[in-house]
Amino acid sequence: MEAQPQRSVTDEPAPVPVPVTPGLIAELTARGETVAVAESLTGGLVVATLVDVPGASAVVRGGVVAYATPIKHELLGVDAELLATNGAVDPEVARQMAVGVRTALSVDGEPATWGISTTGVAGPDPQDGKPVGTVFVGIASADGVEAHELHLDGDRDAIRHATVSELLARMSSTIRGRE
Repeated sequence: MEAQPQRSVTDEPAPVPVPVTPGLIAELTARGETVAVAESLTGGLVVATLVDVPGASAVVRGGVVAYATPIKHELLGVDAELLATNGAVDPEVARQMAVGVRTALSVDGEPATWGISTTGVAGPDPQDGKPVGTVFVGIASADGVEAHELHLDGDRDAIRHATVSELLARMSSTIRGRE
């Protein structure tokens, strides 16, 4: 049998972790709280960033990539009429995604402490009448839900990564605000 040539695979350098992420994971762990993630434009980057931190399994329930608009309704319970009227790039959609993922990723009937979400336009084309870089992130807990509107610049990759950074920074601030 002829020996196969050795191949080396050169990957792109790993993305630099969002600086707030280790502290966020540590804070959630110390509080005994959990997080569930609903992602659209980020396509799994939020969950990937969270689980890059050792010990994340203690707090990260998982994620739902609801990239297609109907999935937002079917899996996360986002109001179908809202989606039909306003489209997926909307602050109320972000709120409902964050609320819905808490329940969708319940364990033994217990919702996640926190639900966070992303929806928006990474480009290259506008969507639902919203320009590229328009993003909404949602943060939900048993105490309520909020959505934040972001206007981000850059190419598709830059917008998606900036969304992750902004969401996790806002999540960290929200948790600190509850102290």
